[in-house]
Amino acid sequence: MIITVDMRDRKPIYEQLIEKIRTLAVQGYLKPDEHLPSVRVLAAELAINPNTIQKAYAELERQNVIYAVPGRGNFVSPDIGAVARKEREKQIEAIEESLKKAKTTGITKEDLITLVDRVYMD
Repeated sequence: MIITVDMRDRKPIYEQLIEKIRTLAVQGYLKPDEHLPSVRVLAAELAINPNTIQKAYAELERQNVIYAVPGRGNFVSPDIGAVARKEREKQIEAIEESLKKAKTTGITKEDLITLVDRVYMD
């Protein structure tokens, strides 16, 4: 698993880890029940404090992205598909709300299509 952190980023390292692991799981790069690196191993790989990894893992567990098995480690949740669907639904609602606001401010459908094309070309 390839996880990197940007030490110059203003976002705290544990939040970067949460975001990256969650994204890898939701996008299917991490499979349900896949074993994650131990806190110690990941801390050594990234050269960061193990408490930072533990904090990120605890939050991911709270979000049902991963689960812990005492003595065995952390694993991707078997329900990651449900987590991904919920995340997509939340994003669709946010986009729909933004589109309604855009419409009321005079942004045209053509402007939005151009914007969508530009974002998806990256």
